[in-house]
Amino acid sequence: MINFDNSATTRTFDESANVALHYMLSQYYNPSSAYSVAVESEKDIKRARKRIMSAINADSGSIIYTSGATESNNMAFSGALQSLRAKGRIIIGSTEHPSVYEVANSYAKIGFDVEFASVNADGRIDLDVFRDLLTPNTQFVSIMLVNNEVGAINDIHTLHKYAKQANPQCIFHVDGVQGFLKVPFNANDCDLFSISGHKFNAPKGVGALYVGKDVKFAGGQLGGGQEGGLRSGTTNTPGIMAMDKSIEIYSDSSEEFIQSMQACKLRLAKNMAAIKDTVLNGPPAESGAPHILNISFLGVRSEVLLHALDARGILVATGSACSSHKNSNNRVLDAMNIKGPRQEGAVRFSFSPTNTIDEVDTVSSIIEENVLLLRRYKKR
Repeated sequence: MINFDNSATTRTFDESANVALHYMLSQYYNPSSAYSVAVESEKDIKRARKRIMSAINADSGSIIYTSGATESNNMAFSGALQSLRAKGRIIIGSTEHPSVYEVANSYAKIGFDVEFASVNADGRIDLDVFRDLLTPNTQFVSIMLVNNEVGAINDIHTLHKYAKQANPQCIFHVDGVQGFLKVPFNANDCDLFSISGHKFNAPKGVGALYVGKDVKFAGGQLGGGQEGGLRSGTTNTPGIMAMDKSIEIYSDSSEEFIQSMQACKLRLAKNMAAIKDTVLNGPPAESGAPHILNISFLGVRSEVLLHALDARGILVATGSACSSHKNSNNRVLDAMNIKGPRQEGAVRFSFSPTNTIDEVDTVSSIIEENVLLLRRYKKR
C-alpha cells in the first residue's frame, strides 16, 4: 500500500503509539485526581502544552485540548462570539474547510453579517478583496494557513495586520490544521490557532486550540471544569501525550521532514507534467505547502482514476476527506474558477515524511498507464 492521501490522515508514528499505550496500560490515572501518580500525569500534560506553544512561537496564551480540528474550529467561533452583545461581521475565506465554512453559515442564519473573501487563481486569499471587506464592525475572522486541497499558503501576517487595523478588537482565528509543523508560523499573527493530531502522525481524536493571552474567550461544554473550565470532560491523556511525542519527533527533524515531503512533491509534479493534458491546480509546486499537490488529468474522471489506483494499492483523493461523499461540485476549485473537465479530473496527492522518491516513481508509472488507458476507453 502506498498512501499519497496524507492530508486526510497519517499513520501514527510507532513511538507515539507506544506512548499512548504507556498512558493506557501503566500511567492510566486521571490527571484531575489528587494522588501523586495522577499529579505526574498532569505535569506531563503541562509540558505537552508548552511544546505546542513553542511550535507556533507563542510566548504567552493557553492551550485547550480538543478532539480534533472540527471541535477546535467550532470552539473558536463559539468561544469568541457567544459573549458578544451585538452581532457584527464575520469574514472567512471562500475556500475554508467545511468545519469553518459550515459554522460560518450557521452564524449567518442567526443574524451575523458573514462575508466570504475570494481567492486568486492559485488559491490564496486576495488581499485587496479581504481588505475591502473589513469594517470597524468586523468581529471575527477565520482563515486557513494552508489550503487542504491545493496547498496554497495564505499570507496570514498581512491578513492579520489588516484585520487589526480595521478593528483592534477583532478576533483573528487561523485554521492551522494543514500547516502546523510544515509551514513556519508565529502566534503573534493570530488570536486563535487550531491543530489536529492525525494530520502529523499522531492518533485520531485529539487536537488543540491555542488561545492568545488577551483574547476574551468563553468556554464550550460544561462539567468538571477541565481545560481551565473552557472544555470540560475527562482528559484524553493517551491521545495528548501521543500527540506530544509526534510534535517532538517533527520538531527534532523538521528540516529533514519538510525537505523529504517537498522532494516527493516536486518529483511527482515533474513526472505528471510529462503526461499529456495534465494541469497543475494551485500555486507553483515550488512555492506551495511542501506536502500537497493537486493535478487535473483532462479527459479522465478523477473518481474513476482514484478507484483504478486503489485497485493497485495506491491511495489518493479527489477532494477534502470530510466532504468526499457529497455528490456536488468541488467548492474550493469552484472558488478558484476551475470548472468543467479540469475540475472533473482533479486529484490531490499529499505526502508524509515516510513517503519516498521510489514510491513516487512507482506511482507515476502506474498513473500514466491508467490515464492513457482511461482516455482510450472514453474515446470509444
